[in-house]
Amino acid sequence: MNIKDHLADYRVHLTLERNLSVHTVRNYLSDLKPFTEFLSNESINSIDEINRIVIRAYVSWLMSGRKTKPTTKSSKVGHERTSINRLMVALRSFFRYLTKEGRIAPNSLWKKGSRQSRTLIPKTERKLPRTLDQVEVSALLQSVKIRKPSATDLNSAIQYRDLAILELLYATGLRISELCSLKIEDLKNKHRTLRVIGKGAKQRDVIMGEPGRQALEVYLKESRPLLASVSKIKALFLNKFGYQLSKRSIQSMVRKYGLSTNNSRVHPHMLRHSFATHLLDGGADLRVVQELLGHSSPTTTQIYTHVSLSQSRKIYEKAHPRAST
Repeated sequence: MNIKDHLADYRVHLTLERNLSVHTVRNYLSDLKPFTEFLSNESINSIDEINRIVIRAYVSWLMSGRKTKPTTKSSKVGHERTSINRLMVALRSFFRYLTKEGRIAPNSLWKKGSRQSRTLIPKTERKLPRTLDQVEVSALLQSVKIRKPSATDLNSAIQYRDLAILELLYATGLRISELCSLKIEDLKNKHRTLRVIGKGAKQRDVIMGEPGRQALEVYLKESRPLLASVSKIKALFLNKFGYQLSKRSIQSMVRKYGLSTNNSRVHPHMLRHSFATHLLDGGADLRVVQELLGHSSPTTTQIYTHVSLSQSRKIYEKAHPRAST
């Protein structure tokens, strides 16, 4: 079998056996494209030819030989170290699959828990996620100008929808993919909860505050009926044509309102970061925040404790009389 055959089988494995979403499968396979490009450049056709020397050469090529975004003006040579880490994670997963299926001999380089493959990956500084403070969040939410829609006023209907989305992103910490996939039946507005399907098809309930509940209630009563050109569509959030709102549309919408508050770098995931950080600032338990975010490991959630500490330090240095002496 050649590399393409192994990758085709790997796609089936990710989709059917691991039950990953279409988006996740696409990302896994996309992160393997540089590796197949490298193998083609080196005329390596068999999986059996790949060893530690080849992998080391691959990492070196990623760092200083491969052109990124070759068709754009921002093209450059070499990936960022964070990108290389992500590509190597995808490669490890692929080779562990090949080992498990008996297609290659066991190799400590790919063994789970082994540090051998990690020594090939350049170390990176872990950047703290960017967040909005509470004043900035309030300004973002207030930037949506609401007026009661008439039977034909789609612009006002869209503004009601936008406010509900912004309130929900901040109130629940949802990923943008989770928000897009919400259906009417997932909403339990009376109890201020949502049923969400997260990464790995894991189901969880998330809680929203009263402002989020009210914004959703108004959207469902005043806005969604105007947008729903297809009466049987189940998606919670709809575009102006009456179909499910896309991730790209939500990203553009959040960016638009961010620009209106002179904060040009706002994106949906920043509201997720802000949700987690503000909970921890308010004294929430780390395990509770982990559950609300849908993280499988508390290690992933711990990054927000560093953000919270960073915010605490700023407040301390501003407020304490002897902080700067």
